[in-house]
Amino acid sequence: MTKEMSRTYAVMSLVLWRIRSDIETVLGARVVLWPLADPFRIDGFIGWGQRPSGLRAARLAGLFGKERILLEDGFLKGFSPGAGEPSHSFVVDRRGIYFDARGGSDIDDVLAAPVTQDDLARASEMIGVLRANRLSKYNNSPLVGLREAGIPQGRPYVLLVDQVAGDASIPGALASHESFAGMLRQAMKAHPASTLVVRTHPAAGDRSLLRRAARDAGIEIVVPPRMNPWPLLEEAECVYTVSSQLGFEALMAGRPVHCFGVTYYSGRGVTTDWVAAPKPRAPLTVEEIFAGAFLRYSRYLDLHDRTPCSLERAVEQMLTVRDQRARLEAKVYTGGLSPWKRRALAPFLVGMQGEPIHCRDLAEAEREATANGAAVAIWGSDRPLPRQASGFRIEDGFIRSRGLGVDLAMPSSVVFDGEHVYYDARGESRLEALIAGRAFDAGLRRRAAALRQQIIERGVSKYNVGAAVDLPQVEAGRLKILVPGQVEKDASIRFGSPWIKTNADLVRAVRVLYPDAFLVYKEHPDVTSGVRSGGQVPDAADEIVRTGDIMHWIGWADRIETMTSLTGFEALIRGKAVGVHGMPFYAGWGLTEDRHPIARRNVAVDMDTLVAATLIAYPLYVHPVSRLPCRPEDLVADIAAAQPRNRIITARLGDSVARVVNRMAVAVRDRRLG
Repeated sequence: MTKEMSRTYAVMSLVLWRIRSDIETVLGARVVLWPLADPFRIDGFIGWGQRPSGLRAARLAGLFGKERILLEDGFLKGFSPGAGEPSHSFVVDRRGIYFDARGGSDIDDVLAAPVTQDDLARASEMIGVLRANRLSKYNNSPLVGLREAGIPQGRPYVLLVDQVAGDASIPGALASHESFAGMLRQAMKAHPASTLVVRTHPAAGDRSLLRRAARDAGIEIVVPPRMNPWPLLEEAECVYTVSSQLGFEALMAGRPVHCFGVTYYSGRGVTTDWVAAPKPRAPLTVEEIFAGAFLRYSRYLDLHDRTPCSLERAVEQMLTVRDQRARLEAKVYTGGLSPWKRRALAPFLVGMQGEPIHCRDLAEAEREATANGAAVAIWGSDRPLPRQASGFRIEDGFIRSRGLGVDLAMPSSVVFDGEHVYYDARGESRLEALIAGRAFDAGLRRRAAALRQQIIERGVSKYNVGAAVDLPQVEAGRLKILVPGQVEKDASIRFGSPWIKTNADLVRAVRVLYPDAFLVYKEHPDVTSGVRSGGQVPDAADEIVRTGDIMHWIGWADRIETMTSLTGFEALIRGKAVGVHGMPFYAGWGLTEDRHPIARRNVAVDMDTLVAATLIAYPLYVHPVSRLPCRPEDLVADIAAAQPRNRIITARLGDSVARVVNRMAVAVRDRRLG
């Protein structure tokens, strides 16, 4: 145990106790709950900012002569305020807290320390990344244009940043409620020809100080709706704030900033200050302040495994969460889903308007969605989309999970589509439109090529079940063909294979095409499990197999022949020849041998385009551990890391028993996570 890990601190509230694992990681120390701790056997007390827990920590630290540590969310908290989801970042302060200028704070020492050229270069780059991607402390507000936000066009505007009455950051900034009224009067005096635009705090409600000041003074202001703050910051003539973090984001946007309170970034030569800091401060550039506040004062945790990570990694994850959830602009209602299905799909249905609402049936969901301007989500293709409300279909994605859906393995990937999901070839799906019509830039194509290589090297497939198997030895020169079985009542056959519809007919057709080949028919895992039917046993195959990881069979084969199985796509990205007897999404693009050409797919694409559309642009992903949005690369890495354990279990116990063991492991993990 390291010296740091040997230290023990007591947290002052149950809220902090719930995130004790994060606190222990950030501090590198053990955490206990007060008052269930001996004050003489601990090293200090932990509270949250200037909340009651922070005040108690200070009082007890003084009483027992112990250390006091204050925590707060960092300057990049995450998708939304509150404790509903883990924070991307924290700040740790042993002297005070960054928003309280009445006493010392660790951030003062951090900003007074020299900054390396490497840190300055990194700060400059990350300022550009945050600005280009419109990232803020919270990121659950939609991106809205100024005209749409109701800001008068054709004249300049001044942006005033509101805060919430009673917030501890106001007296901490040596300000008061009157500071907001004075700030409003000064803005009106200095900019008589400009519109006064007030950006309210997301939690302000009736406690909006600037709205109250404007009403009392009879001053006309414009209050935009909830929106991403960057368009407001970048187009403002200048920005007025008391102590809001948006003031520093305005500096990052290159705007003049007036401070009517003392903040960590004021008094350093980059703002116009209306209140002097208690002590003189050395001048700093915006990049130097960023390097201190974001790179050295803040601590970042990986969103999924909660280990320490870099700012760059945290920003990548913030973008993934924000951009995935931005696909759902409206509230989502579902109807008639089972409790398990609700739980499985809920992480994918969180959008810019919050979590989904689950109704008893589709009729109720459609009524509620219509009344509230929301959308209805429907599972699969068997039921029509609603007529009165907007709606979309949901289906499993192409890298689904660590186990089978029939075994209730939680999905880690789904897709959203309109009238036709990717396996429904009766009309154009959104995936088909992406493949045919989207020009993917060089960066995304490079990412697709790297993702494909990662999948190949790590042996990841849709379900990632099965173990190694003794593969048949075939005489040299004889063609080896794998025919993957399918569930014959599956929608992909009903809607995507108009000519051949049974596994037995498929194997017979392949035998006619390749009479001398060695044909292996691999039964679908759902059929092997006994949950679903695979129809008549294909007697034209040389060998019928029910065990083994599909990746081993793809590696064994010279070519794959299929109706619509995803195995064809998994073989295709591994460089195998694929013959197609139906109309799967990956057929018709010049990459497969199509037994029945698809007239409307008349564009030839390369493999990078197919992978970019199919595995990056089209699906949504959540991480198996956190159940929060992630990149496909993260999911592939997690599945690959779990495979050795799963394969050892399968090899020792057999597929059926291993499946039960894995189900129990998943259930235990899900209970632990919550």
